[in-house]
Amino acid sequence: MTLDELRSLYHLPLFDLLKRARAVHEKHWPEPEVQLCTLLSIKTGGCSEDCSYCAQSARYDSGVAAERLMPRCDILERAKAARDAGSTRFCMGAAWKGVKAGSSRFDEVLGIVREVADLGMEVCTTLGSLGPDEARALKEAGVTAYNHNIDTSPEHYPNIVSTHSFQDRIDTIRHVQDAGMSVCCGGILGLGETVDDRLRMLEVLASFDPAPESIPINKLMPMPGTPMEGADPVDTFDLVRTIACARIAVPGAKVRLSAGRTALSDEAQALCFFAGANSIFYGDKLLTAANPRTEQDLRLLGKLGLRSAQLEAGAGAAAEPAAVAAAG
Repeated sequence: MTLDELRSLYHLPLFDLLKRARAVHEKHWPEPEVQLCTLLSIKTGGCSEDCSYCAQSARYDSGVAAERLMPRCDILERAKAARDAGSTRFCMGAAWKGVKAGSSRFDEVLGIVREVADLGMEVCTTLGSLGPDEARALKEAGVTAYNHNIDTSPEHYPNIVSTHSFQDRIDTIRHVQDAGMSVCCGGILGLGETVDDRLRMLEVLASFDPAPESIPINKLMPMPGTPMEGADPVDTFDLVRTIACARIAVPGAKVRLSAGRTALSDEAQALCFFAGANSIFYGDKLLTAANPRTEQDLRLLGKLGLRSAQLEAGAGAAAEPAAVAAAG
């Protein structure tokens, strides 16, 4: 979809926009299901990047200490617990600028991926930038999807990060798709962006070929010590409108209601699900930020008549390799 088309949608009366988004959602996702994903930080803090929203950057006095890679046995214990609690996807994040094939830490991550994949779950990783060799190695080890958010529009991106470019993000996504992994790619609302920046982000996501398998929509959780510490909160209706536009723009993607749910009421989350969200991060913590308790989530889904999605046969197989469209 083009920016002009997205603008026309976004500025519709809210109920008209929701009506359109709901129709698209029911056509492509007719079952009342929500995918439950568990996110674990396997290496926290000490990152050399300067993403202005991130407490894990070594450049900010955020109170997040740099840690070594979590022991394999601890990661597997958490993965098993997530599986037993109903998660179908286990996402592992490491606060690195990127990884390099042949390095000891990358080899260790590959070994962990193989063991998590053997548990029968989808495996997602987010390890920073990847080259083609690293992407192929992750695919061969059993990674189902790679998370690499574009965060915001190409135009606003330099205001948020200076240690890498928007094109660097696109290059990693291309390597992921060429290797045959699915792409989990979305953004963050509340970074000082305009509505057009949010819609431009969706325009870029809609241009990917193949389309993203999942689109996380995060509501900024301002972290102490970061440049975004005092950011204004995101209006709930703006979040709902963005989710609705994402659902219409990329109808076959899972739209994941991600960070920031602790600031949303049950009623606000219900509106997000109605607008087209059909995936959440499930568990008490998202990397370094708080998340609703699993009991709360299950209770809410029960009230709404939604159930957790089951892992489909063959769901671990990624799409055929293809290139991402240009983002310019």
